[in-house]
Amino acid sequence: MERGIETKCIYGDGATPEGEQTGSISFPIYQTATFAHPAVGQSTGFDYSRLQNPTRQQLEQVVASLEGGTDALAFSSGMAALTALMELFRPGDHIITDADLYGGSIRLFRSISEKNGIAFSQIDCTREAVEPHIRENTRAILIETPTNPMMNVIDIRKMAEAAKRYGLLLIVDNTFLSPYFQKPLTLGADIVIQSGTKFLGGHNDTLAGFLVTGSAELSERLRFILKTVGSGLAPFDSWLMLRGIKTLPIRMERAQENAQAIVSFLLGEERVRKVYYPGIPGTLAYEVCRRQASGFGSMITFEVESRELAVHILRSTKLIPFAESLGGVETLLTYPTTQTHADVPEDVQRRNGITDRVLRLSVGIETKEDLIQDLKQAMDSFVASP
Repeated sequence: MERGIETKCIYGDGATPEGEQTGSISFPIYQTATFAHPAVGQSTGFDYSRLQNPTRQQLEQVVASLEGGTDALAFSSGMAALTALMELFRPGDHIITDADLYGGSIRLFRSISEKNGIAFSQIDCTREAVEPHIRENTRAILIETPTNPMMNVIDIRKMAEAAKRYGLLLIVDNTFLSPYFQKPLTLGADIVIQSGTKFLGGHNDTLAGFLVTGSAELSERLRFILKTVGSGLAPFDSWLMLRGIKTLPIRMERAQENAQAIVSFLLGEERVRKVYYPGIPGTLAYEVCRRQASGFGSMITFEVESRELAVHILRSTKLIPFAESLGGVETLLTYPTTQTHADVPEDVQRRNGITDRVLRLSVGIETKEDLIQDLKQAMDSFVASP
């Protein structure tokens, strides 16, 4: 019988790991760099923690189970996972990406990957067909959905069909919805990337990244890269991630409930010009998200009437911190143009809809009335310059 996702968050698909005889309910932290061999030619299954560690292995088993993959690889950060992923490609290869991506991903592609001979085409995958952009040397399509920060929702099945037709990899960043609400591998993706720092960890206390696949061939290649570049997640951080994932379902549900209440509040505010959230009925994002996900998440982007109001809100909230990152139990306000997307060229920001009037809200699990009141008092205390 298939386990429910709430059970998988605690145990994954496996039973008690072989060799664990203590009955410890909390999986142990194997804080060791190396492992002794019983004899020449014999191994316990672990040799050196850069290659694998029991705590990291348990975490990877749980994440693979959640995403519906056969293997997951845990890295020291989301960017470390993305950097390792780029090692699948060679100089002369071409990758199609959506135009609206996390600024750190765009920075990596422009400053590192292009230097290494990989070419990129950025297109609006919600409005443009991908086929006209495919070249003879195209190797992959890489998307986020929903996108960061403009909350565009891309049809994963449609992208997967195009990728399969041309023999390309489809890579999906699933950070914003997490495997609790969305499973790209079941929709045709080849590789899922997650910033585990965000919803999986959920407490803003550790960095982690994941690559998940259902392909044995891709798993073998990625594991070779991981052991070679040495960016695997440390044992203690792996334990923190295991602890965080146990509460993923209840955190995701509560944060989504809060987000929907805040969206209703923002839609009624006259100084809020636009609200970007996939759970707003009547929008294209809503229809696509409803088909491929079981929820809409807790990320909200909204545009206010002026830069001055945006800056005032950031310095006037009393409960909600003005901070980067997302997906934790604490609600956070972010200013994409100077934070998450500061290294993205201004023309690209504007084309994607990122202006100095845009704020991104990662909604946490606090009392929703407290969050709404904090946003309201911040807006109401603003007095426009004469």
